[in-house]
Amino acid sequence: MPKNEFTCDCNAVNTQLVENIVENMPDEKTFDSLAGFYKMLGDTTRCKIIFALLSSEMCVCDLANVLSMSKSAVSHQLGKMKSNGVVRCRRNGKEVYYSLDDEHISEIFTVTAEHIRHKKGEKE
Repeated sequence: MPKNEFTCDCNAVNTQLVENIVENMPDEKTFDSLAGFYKMLGDTTRCKIIFALLSSEMCVCDLANVLSMSKSAVSHQLGKMKSNGVVRCRRNGKEVYYSLDDEHISEIFTVTAEHIRHKKGEKE
């Protein structure tokens, strides 16, 4: 049977390292929130919305045109994103404008895109 290259053959545990990580590990609720956040970002349409909002605050009509989708479909996605703290909105008369909730969303998206481009470049 061939050895799995991802299996450690040693039995020596770095006790100090393990204890330090366990001591500083966030609680289960924090990990649930992290997983939920990444699930929210794990949708192509929502990624496209974030990309568009990186440039500017936009109304639903403009986003619908950028994405070639109905206003209803875009509004549905924006509602999910708003309830999960990814975007925020403001009303101006009958128009509702959306923007990224804060700079963290922009940073997360930008760093992730850079990572993907970097990994893609390594494979070419």
